[in-house]
Amino acid sequence: MLCKCFSRIFVVTLFIDKMNNKHFSQTINLFHGRTAPEQGKLVGYGAIIESLKLAVPIPRQLALISQMTRQYATENWLVFTPRHQPKETLYSHLVFALKYEGINLLFFKKLFEQLEPETIEQWINNEPFGQYSRKIWFLYEWLMQKSLAVPDLKGGNYIPLVEEKLQYTNPVSTNASRQRIKNNLPGVVEFCPLIHKTSKLEKYIAENLSKKTDSVISRVHKDILLRTSSFLLLKDSKASFNIEGENPTQTRAVRWGRAIGQAGSKSLSEEELLRLQQIIIENSRFIKMGYRTEGGFIGEHDRTTGEPIPEHISARWQDVETLMDGLLAAAKQMVDTKFHPVLTAVKIAFGFVFIHPFVDGNGRLHRYLIHHILSNMKFTPQGIIFPVSSAILDRINDYRKTLENYSQPLLDFIQWEKTPDNNVKVLNETIDYYRYFDATVQCEFLFECIDYTINKIIPDEVAYLQYYDQMKVWLDDRFQMPDRMVALLIQFLEQNNGIISKRAKEKEFAGLTEGEAKMIEEKYKVFFNKS
Repeated sequence: MLCKCFSRIFVVTLFIDKMNNKHFSQTINLFHGRTAPEQGKLVGYGAIIESLKLAVPIPRQLALISQMTRQYATENWLVFTPRHQPKETLYSHLVFALKYEGINLLFFKKLFEQLEPETIEQWINNEPFGQYSRKIWFLYEWLMQKSLAVPDLKGGNYIPLVEEKLQYTNPVSTNASRQRIKNNLPGVVEFCPLIHKTSKLEKYIAENLSKKTDSVISRVHKDILLRTSSFLLLKDSKASFNIEGENPTQTRAVRWGRAIGQAGSKSLSEEELLRLQQIIIENSRFIKMGYRTEGGFIGEHDRTTGEPIPEHISARWQDVETLMDGLLAAAKQMVDTKFHPVLTAVKIAFGFVFIHPFVDGNGRLHRYLIHHILSNMKFTPQGIIFPVSSAILDRINDYRKTLENYSQPLLDFIQWEKTPDNNVKVLNETIDYYRYFDATVQCEFLFECIDYTINKIIPDEVAYLQYYDQMKVWLDDRFQMPDRMVALLIQFLEQNNGIISKRAKEKEFAGLTEGEAKMIEEKYKVFFNKS
């Protein structure tokens, strides 16, 4: 028994020596297709991922030690001076990453799966009160759900796990007395995407878009506001179908718009999601409702062979229930602790669509979840639903890029084979890729859509109704035209660039003289501010 113990210690010591003697930094100009802003040494997460061949997508930003004495950041790089160069040990590069790059939960999960627990125990014993050794200690036990052979700390200050200068943290933390860590992760171990702070996100948060909306609608007459809300619901419903390449009937669009209008009024649960799926999919003869019990992907099929050509591979169906339980628990935690509503919406809605829990209806439910959380957390004014789908439809290419930002890098780490019915069967363990992704890019995109909604879509819809009412009053006064005819006339003018077509003059509006038709066209340009 003693011999086995010494043998294990010897093996662990050899592993630690190997890690300590490994050369992590490397001088680069180009890394995985990404051009560095200047030649320098790759350090931190990127260096460890490359050296240990971790099955992890390359982080959004990589850390580089410049040969010059300058420090700056670009969209994809964090550049540091030579004095920031970490020692060539795994621990030193981890400390650098935690200090300057923030926490990458997926990275740590994959790293811990490779390391012997004794390696981490040695780091902790070397620096029992060090803030970074304590963070690594907490992360190991939290992610792996295993305890290390290290005694509880008996003293020292509590330190926050996530650095607030680098990433968005939960406003309510829980104390982990064992490591004396304040756990401020916005999420739960089963589901916890993280978001890095960027100048764009900080700008949007500082603008307080929720109050800006209140300011915009406070000047609108109540009648106009109610009609605007109805139009926006229908507009958003149709846009959500259009994004999926569908052109719904008016009845179907109204039905889904009514569901959107109830967003935020009911608690989020598996049962509620199933109810909403049933509203989306009216005819379920050929679709199995509820959580998937088969593989799933988004993409095309080869026209000749029928083989799948995935652009996104959904979570393994065996993992769906676990992931969704985690997502719902994380949503409740963030709502209860008043994490920022838009950040919460991003993590939950995009997490949902990446998991793709249903066979069909995921896209519309993904966008519904944005409405639900913004409404539930009182970010959107009472009685108004942001037509986010309309904003997305107007920026559809950016939307696709935002989804691909997550999906495309992930394809390299998913092993799959085609099934007899030309679906995909995932062969390796992938659950953590759907739990611990970086949602920064998706967050910037949603804020842009909300900003566009507040500054463009809502004011345009309000203005349109005001112009419509002015035109209606004029037509009624001049021609005593009934509401149905007014609506049809304005529709024709909109569709034909402010001109009444020859066909309309000969049929629906044959009673108008040529002079009257010309006068209406001129008034339309004036009332609707058409140049």
